[in-house]
Amino acid sequence: MKKVWICAAAALALGAAVMTGTAGISASAEEVVTDCKAAYLMDDASGVQMYAKNETERLPIASMCKIMTLLLALESEEAGELSFDEEISVSERAAGMGGSQVFLGAGLSYRADELLKSIAVCSANDSCVAIAERLCGSEGAFCERMNARAKELGAENTLFANCTGLPKEPQYSCAHDVALMLRELIRHEKYHEYSRIWLEDFAHPDGRTTQMTNTNKLIRQYDGCDGGKTGFTNEAGFCLAASAKRGEMRVISVVIGSGDSKARFAATTSLLDYAFDNFESKTYLASGVAMDEIAVRGSERKSVSVMPKESLSVLRRRGVEEDYSVVYELDEEICAPLAAGEIVGQAILLRDGVEIARTDLLSCDDAPRFSWWEAYRENARHWNKA
Repeated sequence: MKKVWICAAAALALGAAVMTGTAGISASAEEVVTDCKAAYLMDDASGVQMYAKNETERLPIASMCKIMTLLLALESEEAGELSFDEEISVSERAAGMGGSQVFLGAGLSYRADELLKSIAVCSANDSCVAIAERLCGSEGAFCERMNARAKELGAENTLFANCTGLPKEPQYSCAHDVALMLRELIRHEKYHEYSRIWLEDFAHPDGRTTQMTNTNKLIRQYDGCDGGKTGFTNEAGFCLAASAKRGEMRVISVVIGSGDSKARFAATTSLLDYAFDNFESKTYLASGVAMDEIAVRGSERKSVSVMPKESLSVLRRRGVEEDYSVVYELDEEICAPLAAGEIVGQAILLRDGVEIARTDLLSCDDAPRFSWWEAYRENARHWNKA
């Protein structure tokens, strides 16, 4: 038996979003100019595709694979497996990586926070391997974790062979999968502390200094761009994954295989302009935000707050009016014991009366079952009222 409450959508808009849909909205070639092998444009909140060009074609992505390296490191810190303040000793192998680097000294120790910053800002290969070896003992073992996490994210056309993106076979990804990885990375506030840095010195324990410059020029050149990752090898061409936010709307774009650096930035700018000029994003329920309280039976705690597990968001073309509403489906009776995070019902987003997305509703609080004495006292209280 279900109990349903239908609430006005306008009364339920609550902040930032995660994911609700995957349906695409196509752009014409006249609207978007992309001089590249593959491209993808996605609304961050709803997951809706706004543009796609060869988006699932398996291609080398160069240093954009460091998006996954950073993601795993930040998730490890959240899980208590890594501390930003800990000192990491650099191996001979890590120090000798070559390519883009901050010239780590073999045998020297660096704070994890500084190594991660160098990966995000200047794409340091040596820092990537140092982090990989710290977390998994070897780069090979770390790559296994990268591939497992890619599968969890739904990145079905991705295979990592190293943590740097340097040429190695077999290794590939696609524009769609890179967007999924970047979307997950930008959930971490710590990442944004790194991604917004334009120019900074990297200090070595032996007194040397290496200047880091952000490889993503759009950080300074495009209004709202606050993150992303560049990449280049002869095999991959010039690549760029970028995120940009204006108002409540955040979008993610990916460009793979442009002919030169100028072309990748131009293609990304065209994609982002198309998104912001033509669409708006709206969140109706925000993940993790406590909502109304619901009654609980069999506990001294009479009610608990509920929150949506995932956000309910929509992407719509500017100027198009549609009728949205949210439906709550809650169990008829919710009884103790109830643990925080336990599912107590669902929230459903409707467009013109048709379901387009749903998410579980979770209890925000614990509601332990009455003890024998509390149950006796509660029954006595009701008896006296009778």
